[in-house]
Amino acid sequence: MKNFKKLVTLTSAGLLLSAFNPSTMTIFAEESSDSVETTESVETTEGAESEATTEESAESTEEYAFEVETDVINSDEEVIGTATFREDQEGLVTVELELEGLEEGEFGMHIHEVGLATAPTFEDAGSHFNPTDVEHGTDSETGPHAGDLPNLMVGEDGTVSETIEIPDVTLDPEGENTLNSTDGTTLIIHTEADDYETQPTGDAGDRQAAAVIFAPLEDSEFYEAESDQSSDEESSIDSEEAPEESSEESSE
Repeated sequence: MKNFKKLVTLTSAGLLLSAFNPSTMTIFAEESSDSVETTESVETTEGAESEATTEESAESTEEYAFEVETDVINSDEEVIGTATFREDQEGLVTVELELEGLEEGEFGMHIHEVGLATAPTFEDAGSHFNPTDVEHGTDSETGPHAGDLPNLMVGEDGTVSETIEIPDVTLDPEGENTLNSTDGTTLIIHTEADDYETQPTGDAGDRQAAAVIFAPLEDSEFYEAESDQSSDEESSIDSEEAPEESSEESSE
């Protein structure tokens, strides 16, 4: 299973990315003693604008304390987009979804309690992320789970471009209700809509797509499973290459 992920912790030392470009503005002046002063004045103004842009860029890079980008795959192990989890300096966690190739409809979507996602069923992702041990759904008596998310709405073109807030969780491994837990976490998209009430999953059907947010750590009981999964993928690749090598030797 292909899965790309990156975790970036940003500090107050922002990267200065903007550069002054004198070709942005050109002034032609008649030969006079004022022409040099006019040009220098414009360059000074451009320089000030460049510095302002640089400061804005630096502030933008410091906007998030944590950021995780991961591939979303379907039951055929095809990458259908990305899910980018971010936590700002105030502790608000969001997920930005950029997806394609989905069927039109309304589908339940949750964060699950294990950082594994083996197609086609994704059952190894476990149950919903529920560190506070409450009922599922916003319409339940004690819910929702920390991993309960709003239903995903997919239009006729099968694409999604949406950012969703996720309250009461963190990406900080030291924080309360962290998604970066020992066992890891996975985003799951189901085949039916979540009714926000039925226990334990909102009657949301099977699992059609998944994205590992954080993989299990070494001291997790699921770490070996994650390692075995990688080994199985490598073995599969080796077995596919073996016949080609055998054919080459035979022809020689």
